[in-house]
Amino acid sequence: MPVVVVESPAKAKTINSYLGSDYTVLASYGHVRDLPPKDGSVDPENGFDMTWEVAAASKKHVKAIADALKDDNALILATDPDREGEAISWHLQEALTKRKSIKKDTPVSRVVFNQITKKAVTEAMANPRQVDMPLVEAYLARRALDYLVGFNLSPVLWRKLPGAKSAGRVQSVTLRLIVEREMEIEAFRNREYWSVKALVATPRGQEFEARLVTLAGKKLDRFDLGNETQAEMAVQAITSRDLTVTSVEAKPASRNPSAPFMTSTLQQEASRKFGMGARQTMSTAQRLYEAGHITYMRTDGIDMAPEAITMARDAISDRFGAEYVPSEPRIYKNKAKNAQEAHECVRPTDMTKDADALKLTEPDQRKLYDLIWKRTLACQMESARLERTTVEIGSKDEQVGLRATGQVVKFDGFLRVYEEGRDDVVDEDDKRLPQITQGDKMDKRAVTPEQHFTQPPPRYTEATLVKRMEELGIGRPSTYASVVTTIQDREYVRKEGNRLFPEDKGRLVTAFLENYFRKYVGYDFTADLENQLDKVSAADADYKDVLGRFWQDFSAAIAETADLRITEVLEKINEVLEPHLFPPNEDGSDPRLCPNCEIGRLSMRTARSGGAFIGCSNYPECRYTRPFGPPDPEAEASAIPPDGKLLGEDMGDEIRVFKGRFGPYVQRGPVTEENKKPPRQSVPKDWPAEELELERAVMLLSLPREIGPHPEDGVMVWANIGRYGPYIKHADSTSNRGGTNANLETLDEVFTVGMNRAVQLLAEKVASRGGRGKAAKPIREMGEHPDLGGEVNIMEGKYGPYVKWEKVNATIPKEVEPADLTMERAVELIEEKLAKSPAKRKAATKKPAAKKPAAKKTAAKKAPAKKTAAKKAPAKKPAAKKAPAKKPAAQKAPAKSAAAPEE
Repeated sequence: MPVVVVESPAKAKTINSYLGSDYTVLASYGHVRDLPPKDGSVDPENGFDMTWEVAAASKKHVKAIADALKDDNALILATDPDREGEAISWHLQEALTKRKSIKKDTPVSRVVFNQITKKAVTEAMANPRQVDMPLVEAYLARRALDYLVGFNLSPVLWRKLPGAKSAGRVQSVTLRLIVEREMEIEAFRNREYWSVKALVATPRGQEFEARLVTLAGKKLDRFDLGNETQAEMAVQAITSRDLTVTSVEAKPASRNPSAPFMTSTLQQEASRKFGMGARQTMSTAQRLYEAGHITYMRTDGIDMAPEAITMARDAISDRFGAEYVPSEPRIYKNKAKNAQEAHECVRPTDMTKDADALKLTEPDQRKLYDLIWKRTLACQMESARLERTTVEIGSKDEQVGLRATGQVVKFDGFLRVYEEGRDDVVDEDDKRLPQITQGDKMDKRAVTPEQHFTQPPPRYTEATLVKRMEELGIGRPSTYASVVTTIQDREYVRKEGNRLFPEDKGRLVTAFLENYFRKYVGYDFTADLENQLDKVSAADADYKDVLGRFWQDFSAAIAETADLRITEVLEKINEVLEPHLFPPNEDGSDPRLCPNCEIGRLSMRTARSGGAFIGCSNYPECRYTRPFGPPDPEAEASAIPPDGKLLGEDMGDEIRVFKGRFGPYVQRGPVTEENKKPPRQSVPKDWPAEELELERAVMLLSLPREIGPHPEDGVMVWANIGRYGPYIKHADSTSNRGGTNANLETLDEVFTVGMNRAVQLLAEKVASRGGRGKAAKPIREMGEHPDLGGEVNIMEGKYGPYVKWEKVNATIPKEVEPADLTMERAVELIEEKLAKSPAKRKAATKKPAAKKPAAKKTAAKKAPAKKTAAKKAPAKKPAAKKAPAKKPAAQKAPAKSAAAPEE
């Protein structure tokens, strides 16, 4: 049986059902080899030789394929029909050849199919070919570029820009798009304007709305009504005049359906309609493809196979009627720059089956399949026929003119099935108008002025970002999802309400790269590099020539940054971001002059956490800070900068509130060499840290609060705020161990609760748990351990009586009565318990050293005990060696991050 290899077990299962028992179908589980995340994996000095290694998780899958080849010496590579799929096939062939599983007489063939149907798979098997090396070389070039950029540029970022995580060939350019859009928004200054609308009625009493378009005989431009006064004058002009319909014009119009989906448009529409991220969309589409429901989902193509068009037209006729089928099939032309990516569009494999017919139960799969099915049918349906009507209304003196527009759908056509979503919805005059005739007098029911402000450009969604990347030629369908995901995983960008916001880290990385590696985050450069790689895949260029030209300039740019100092880099970024961080003051004063000391200059600084803030150059004399970004008086008053917000002084100490890793906290005094751990206290969730005042901060720092000694035993009672809220504690110390805790109802009680209330709460707590928390009393005291010293007692436990010695609790067998237990038997039980816990055994054996003088009469028995302990000691050694073993993994992490395949 020939061995057929695909990427995933789901795909293997589907294909196996088509091929039957004549083939062995196995999964590679994705890529089997990659570049090791270490220096030298790509060697520019030796023709860009690349060192590959089989991933640990992939070794068992490669072995399974190799074992299968022992039984049948024939290999069919059936991975996905794109550059990545071709690369996986090549990697498999290389790895299996290296381990001598593929011999000289082993027939190796490559088959591709755009959809996992029995017909497509059978046809592919009948038309095998060899691995397409130009496609593989295009993959090798991209992987080498990503490695060279990531592995060389990321360390520069780590050294020169604290907190930066990585840079990538396409990742950094995509980040630049988001940062630049945010700067456009911040630089935007809105402008006020007004519009006036009138609610009018026909002689038959049918109401509709018209907007003012002419005033004083002049056509109104957008900003002609610039304030409320002008708008009110326009209202008066309308209300003081009689209005009549001057013209009614109806024009036929049509709307054509959108083209079928390719990768980018599928991601965009899934984002618009369902809020699905690019990665979520692609993983859902992958599962639909592997189940045989849709065609391959990574494509730049929008053409449909002739048989698919015929199937779609038949399905439309059966479901909606012949009038919804155009006389001629609709043909969509490919826009793809690269033929290797231009497979057929993303469509259902069977047009007659909707989501119900397929019995899809997984919500994401059901939604996405329904979207693809509707879009595919709609693209082959008749156009929608509309009638657009424009009604002009005016006064006799022609001083005032209003307009109403609307439309009527005469035939819904493809709209019966599907309408494409919009990224940013704008007002459209698509309302339906009543019957109106020229010369009709209009009854004015209401005239309303409305204030507007111009809006900044909208922030990108994942959909609009992918669309922009596509327009600029940045990345390719197979990489859009991973790139958009990577910049979020790196914490350069955050997603809020489906919109993408740049984080401080993202801004700084972009500013750094634009200054020192401007060419490599250029849109044209990145798009041109993509085109060169496309030429490689088409066998029109040599991939090593492309790499050589890139490396020559890029390595020189890296070398130029070697002597850069961090202070120099930060000052340069200050200059670049100055219009954003320090916009001109209205009074003309220096925007970088510190408003606190009026001596130092403000500049951007990086925090240990990797964030950024604005600080005074006169530090530490002046501790003024503000959040990263333009000055915002309200934000400055409340926000907590990376180096803390000064609340005031108490007893000569500065009191600050910080945002820490585990939440906000207050601190008394600074961290110094003499005082590395100044007093700190977490801020409760119910107290907003940004609004915290000095008085409350001092109250927090006074915790834990001594209420006083308990009247029954003299042990101290404390009040404090813990992980689970306010509580009181009855114990010698405030540590987490021992004592009795009781919850308080409110935070204020921590500072006000008295002893009477505390004693009551503690008593209720003890009573509620049946006496738990009280010191347990032994039911029989047996005396001192004969070998190791320390009291041996018999205790009553939840699960029966037990022997207690030090921290060892040994259960007494059911057949033994506690009253009959001898010391010898008790010691045996303790020894058995110790043997099961090496840690306790080791701790126990240390104690006799301190008790040697007092235990002379048992000296003869101690020797065996020591011998036993010595035998046990080696068992502890492996555990002791665990800590150093973590170091290599920690050291590898940054390199792996830099060189990960991310484009």
